[in-house]
Amino acid sequence: MKNLTYKNTAISYTDEGKGTAVVLLHGFLENKTMWAELIPALSKKYRIITIDLLGHGQTEPMGYVQTMEDNADAVQAVLSELRIRKAVLAGHSMGGYVALAFAELYPEQVRGVILINSTSIADSDERKANRDRAIKAVKHNYTNFVSLSIANLFAEDNRVRLADAIEEVKQQALKTPLQGIVASLEGMKIRKDREVLLHFAAYPILLVLGKKDPVLNYEENISQIEGTAVKLVTFNDGHMSPIENREQLAEAILLFLKEI
Repeated sequence: MKNLTYKNTAISYTDEGKGTAVVLLHGFLENKTMWAELIPALSKKYRIITIDLLGHGQTEPMGYVQTMEDNADAVQAVLSELRIRKAVLAGHSMGGYVALAFAELYPEQVRGVILINSTSIADSDERKANRDRAIKAVKHNYTNFVSLSIANLFAEDNRVRLADAIEEVKQQALKTPLQGIVASLEGMKIRKDREVLLHFAAYPILLVLGKKDPVLNYEENISQIEGTAVKLVTFNDGHMSPIENREQLAEAILLFLKEI
């Protein structure tokens, strides 16, 4: 585990393996430990960097609103520290929003993008209202909000089978400071629509979706890649493909990287 200071904020990351750089970006309420089971398979042939996004894991919060662009700049600071000129960015959920923000801000540094249970579409008015409700809920009862949020990420029929894994994710989520949660919700709420990147990107893109995703509507997310060269991998599970479909996800990522 390594650290750097960016804008007076400690950024925590890991760096394993050699070869093409692949940056793994976790989702909301997660941290870089969520990739631990995937790293051994990926780092045999690739240089795998994991980063705690702002206000998550061992990276400090930065202000009341942490935009996806703020996170992208923090990712760029890590790549600059490691002297990596080009990388593949793989982001789960909120990490996918950050990957797309990075791709827009630093296109010359992008070798490819992998969106895992994520979307290029901006929040609808309804989702923005849900973010505001979430901010009130977490301020009112932090533990209850985090516990319910984590359980609701998994497909309903996986919640018993994966009870131990869900508990581990929950314990990691409970390490996320309140400021980091609120600032991230505010940042996701105001993020830009970046669907245009799926149509005109000069690099390959892979989209991984779960048919039973309780967070992102499957049909709506399929529609964003119509008429694009984006490759699609679909699993028959929920929002947590890195856990619900770990082995298949590793295979899909390795196949995508091999083709780049």
